[in-house]
Amino acid sequence: MELTPDAVAAEREALKTRASTTVSLINEVREALGDRFGVDVAPVTEAQYRAEVDAVFADGDVAVNVAAYAGILRELDVQGDYPGFVVDEILGRELASTIAGGQPLALLAQATFHVADTMTHTDGVAGVDDLDAALAAGFQTRLPGWEWTETESPFAVRSE
Repeated sequence: MELTPDAVAAEREALKTRASTTVSLINEVREALGDRFGVDVAPVTEAQYRAEVDAVFADGDVAVNVAAYAGILRELDVQGDYPGFVVDEILGRELASTIAGGQPLALLAQATFHVADTMTHTDGVAGVDDLDAALAAGFQTRLPGWEWTETESPFAVRSE
């Protein structure tokens, strides 16, 4: 795999073309988590997802890493699948957290990756369903819709 600015831009476009699949999974995950935690979580639109893909890829340092993780997962397969279970899970978690941003969102995205991973299966190479789960987990974490992220934290300390 060689990552060039053109390859990263192509990956951005590839992720944007997955909007229908990714947004469907995002909304399924949000509904399940909302039910689990007794909260209403706003659904995401394809337009919001595409705009957020652009936002992630606007930061070159993040973009090159997202492109690398996505490219590896898209190609990753292990004969018999199970022996490769660890590597695709690690790559999926790292992709989700990289998309989500810094802490605490990165940790939430990693945890959400495992929820999303139980909700998706893609025929083909082993890493593709982990790619779908990672995209859903990372983007659903950073997109608005969670009430707690839309208010100021009560733990913020103001200087006087």
